[in-house]
Amino acid sequence: MAAEARVRAFRLGLGAETRAAWALRLTGWRIVARRFAEGPAEVDLIALRGRTLAFVEVKARADLATAAEAVSERQQRRIRRAAEAFLARRPVYAGYVVTFDVVLVCPGRWPKRLPNAFGF
Repeated sequence: MAAEARVRAFRLGLGAETRAAWALRLTGWRIVARRFAEGPAEVDLIALRGRTLAFVEVKARADLATAAEAVSERQQRRIRRAAEAFLARRPVYAGYVVTFDVVLVCPGRWPKRLPNAFGF
């Protein structure tokens, strides 16, 4: 039973990431990486628009308020570490503006991007 719940949650997360990626693409962003991981550091999406590189956490919940509250301090540290690892291996992005965004995904609603949701 617990395994089924994990599989269901995993699929929900993948679907939310796909919706978030399409919403970003339709607003001019190019997806550079999905599910980037370096050790325990992980970020859902990395997107590029102009000279801005966004490290994006996707949260799928029943409503926007619950989704917005779901990014913990621990997750923020994990995303920052992933950003550091990504940038260290890709000097081509040196000098780009880096943002940490959150995309909230709720049933029946267009994904909502929260730019600069937390700092470096």
